[in-house]
Amino acid sequence: MRGASAPARRKARARALDASGFSRLVAPFAPFEPHPTVAVAVSGGADSMALALLAAEWAAARKGRAVALTVDHGLRPESAREARTVGRWLKARGMSHRVLTWAGPKPAAGIQAAARAARYGLLRDWCARHGVLHLFVAHTAEDQAETFLLRLERGSGPDGLSGMPAVAEGPRLRLLRPLLTVSKARLVATLKARGQPWIEDPSNENPGFARVRARGLLSALRAAGLQPRRIVATTRALARARAAGEGAVAACLAIAASPRPAGYVELDLCALRRLPPDIAGRVLARCLMAVSGAGYPPRRERLERLLAELRRAGAAAARTLAGCRIVPHRRRLVICREAGRAESRKVPSAGGPLLWDGRFLIALGPVRGKAALRLAPLGEKGWAEIAKAVPESRRSAVPAAVRPSLPALFDSRGVLAVPHLGFTRTKAAGAAFGALAWQPANPLTTAGFWVA
Repeated sequence: MRGASAPARRKARARALDASGFSRLVAPFAPFEPHPTVAVAVSGGADSMALALLAAEWAAARKGRAVALTVDHGLRPESAREARTVGRWLKARGMSHRVLTWAGPKPAAGIQAAARAARYGLLRDWCARHGVLHLFVAHTAEDQAETFLLRLERGSGPDGLSGMPAVAEGPRLRLLRPLLTVSKARLVATLKARGQPWIEDPSNENPGFARVRARGLLSALRAAGLQPRRIVATTRALARARAAGEGAVAACLAIAASPRPAGYVELDLCALRRLPPDIAGRVLARCLMAVSGAGYPPRRERLERLLAELRRAGAAAARTLAGCRIVPHRRRLVICREAGRAESRKVPSAGGPLLWDGRFLIALGPVRGKAALRLAPLGEKGWAEIAKAVPESRRSAVPAAVRPSLPALFDSRGVLAVPHLGFTRTKAAGAAFGALAWQPANPLTTAGFWVA
């Protein structure tokens, strides 16, 4: 193609991804159940539309099925219409489709991070309610390269620069990224070969978003000869190095960290101080991620600053980082959630299982009558209410620093139930919590949960 630009030549060379090629990409994620049901996050863009079609074929070949899930964030007037359009396209191809709506107020700042957290919360909740164990997401080679650049700008260490993992194992859900080595051009070619349109999101061109700016930098690097696949190769090498160090981190966690059913971790401060700084930082980051429910570790410089403070003899002041409180107590650290950062949400009238604050899997019974119930952290005010009503609750084994962050059920009168403190205002409130388990999105152990 003489005279064409380099991007045009690359697009011309891009080959569609077929069923056998996709099957090879998914093979490392085995095993699956005999007739797998998988969920696919589908925004309507080219990447996720291609993934939806390929995943549906893959599941059908194994006598299973794929369900497409579209999250309507409600951030653009046309988002609901676009979600319906995606549903029509997929229904025409015989694929089930569900729209999950992000309801409630939206933050004025940090909207992309908030939208991402809401999106994954809705996807996890749906999968938990329907017993789906595998969620496919359509991150591509370019997405991985952009993640590398974003983390490089943040000053991330080797762990952060290893990028997004192909598999993220949760306690009841595996998040699978089969397209991390596939270019966007190949996915566009896949849709064109099938005559399938897609939706272009205008927010992908908004330079106010960090990822859009990283995309522009990636284009400049590509023009200079640095291809995304080279960056992806680097992330994979770093991921292998990270995996090699995980054994040491897991061994230290087994000795020094004690996860508790109330959603906090006790960490042996003396053991932490004896560890090499790199391993100690990883151990501390894993504890913070498990307790906060966050998908990412804190920034390296903040983590190193906290670690340096904790390693000093006589350090006794409580600190905060990554949505957690870190409270030295004798020779241990109590790492718990910041109550003010924990999620508050209305309880669905139908009840059912939900993942609260990215940490607790809660099975709620149906809401009776017209009472509006809310699931939120207990807070200082709620704790004071319980301590006054039941003075013996002050002798609870749950540390005082942890109590305000505990999941609590509220009605218009105040606190209705706090299972970790054994408090229920009525018998009906006690029945509302059918089951409650700490199941952090990033567990300390492979088992990944501790039942209350």
